[in-house]
Amino acid sequence: MVKLDRIYTRGGDKGMTSLGNGERVPKHDLRVEAYGAVDEANATIGLARLHTAGIDLDAMLSRIQNDLFDLGADLSTPEDEEGRRRPLRVDQVQVDRLEAEIDALNARLAPLTSFVLPGGSPAAAYLHLARTIVRRAERLVTALQDAERINPAALAYINRLSDHLFVASRHANQDGAGDVLWIPGLNRG
Repeated sequence: MVKLDRIYTRGGDKGMTSLGNGERVPKHDLRVEAYGAVDEANATIGLARLHTAGIDLDAMLSRIQNDLFDLGADLSTPEDEEGRRRPLRVDQVQVDRLEAEIDALNARLAPLTSFVLPGGSPAAAYLHLARTIVRRAERLVTALQDAERINPAALAYINRLSDHLFVASRHANQDGAGDVLWIPGLNRG
C-alpha cells in the first residue's frame, strides 16, 4: 500500500528520480517518459469524467483510471526485477475487459463513413485528447520495449486503450450522431 506523508523530498532537485525498484535514473529516462505519458492520459480522462457523471461510460473511465495507475506502477519497475515482493503488473484480464467494453460500445454505433474529427461534446473532445496522449504513451512504451524487457500485457493494454477511448468518444457523442466528420478537401479552392 502507498503511504505519502511528505509531498516533496528534494530527491529530484538534481534531475534524477527513483523507479519502482529504488533505482535512480534521469528524469528524462525513456521509462520515466513512458509512465509520465500514461499519467498525462490519466489526468485527461479525469477531465473527460467531468462531463460523464451519471452515465455508463463514467464507471468504465473510473476503472481505466485505476488501471492506468497499475500500468504506471508496471512501467516504473523494470521487468527483470527480482525483489522481495513481486511488482504490480498489468495482466491479460485487464486487456480482455477493455476489449469487451469496446465491443459493447461499438455495437451501438453506426458504421463510420469518414474519419472523425476530435470534437462534438466536451466529453468526446477530452476523450479524443486522451486517445492522442495514449498513442504517444504507446510510442514511448514500444521504444522502451526496444531497449528493455517490458510486460507484454502492458503494451497490449495501452494499445487497446486508444481504441477504447475512440469508441467511448463516439458513444459520448450520442452514439456517433454528434460526431464531427472529416470532409476531404472541404476548404480547398
